[in-house]
Amino acid sequence: MKKSLLTETPAISEAAARAHLESIRWPNGPVCPHCSGTGIYRLKVKNTAREVLKCAGCRKQFTVTVGTIFEGSHIPLTKWIQAFQLVCSSKKGISAHQLHRMLGITYKSAWFMSHRIRHVMTNGTFSGKLGGTVEVDETYIGGKKNQVKWGSRSHKTPVVALVERGGRVRSFVLPVVNAENLKEMIRENVDVSSKLMTDSFNGYKGLNEEFSSHETVNHYEKEYVRGEVTTNAVEGFFSLLKRGINGTFHHISREHLHRYLAEFDFRYNARKATDFERNLSALKATEGKRLQYRSASKAKGN
Repeated sequence: MKKSLLTETPAISEAAARAHLESIRWPNGPVCPHCSGTGIYRLKVKNTAREVLKCAGCRKQFTVTVGTIFEGSHIPLTKWIQAFQLVCSSKKGISAHQLHRMLGITYKSAWFMSHRIRHVMTNGTFSGKLGGTVEVDETYIGGKKNQVKWGSRSHKTPVVALVERGGRVRSFVLPVVNAENLKEMIRENVDVSSKLMTDSFNGYKGLNEEFSSHETVNHYEKEYVRGEVTTNAVEGFFSLLKRGINGTFHHISREHLHRYLAEFDFRYNARKATDFERNLSALKATEGKRLQYRSASKAKGN
């Protein structure tokens, strides 16, 4: 196995990594993941430096990784924590090949680790609907152009993003961009008191009857800003997303695109936080998340 390239990072032991994760998951002391009991005591594992937790109620043994994405993983917890830090602090993402080189693990392990981390980020950092001024736009991602008609986008995957001006983002993969799909997505994610900003695509017509207001800019006439009416924020998010895909990941399969969107949404929504705070938020979300390799590997993508 190759030596890790994270030589500048102070080494931490597995025990310290587990203690760190325990402090995040159980700030008030260990809680049994089987029965939610709080009467917990520690047992030393014979002939090792490891220890397990045991519940005085249900009498079951467990560790801090049970019930999280770390459960059943053969990768040391120290490497998991390093991977979380790298993914959360890399503005345009970090590829599985880079994690493979830096952490000294196999590419297969790094690929699956990356998707597990994105799975943690899937639910985002907030709940409820977007409000205030919300910009909406669509774009097309990836795909190799093989014998398709000029101007056709059939080889690309449509993505729609909704950006709360000065606030949060939600992005989605759509099977097809049409008025029905766009309006359904906007209704589900945007509060009716919001002001909508879009381009002049016909699929957005009629939204002024359902929301506080609906203003458009005509990109075909090279109109990008008219007073406060603009879609620059959502286009800025797409710019960051595409720079990450083209410069870091190079190719993303349609089947995995939703996980990459979750990763970019997560970092964008936590952009005002420090790298440490962003990493802490992601680690807190690991509980109750599982992703099996057979589910993640239906279509390989970096």
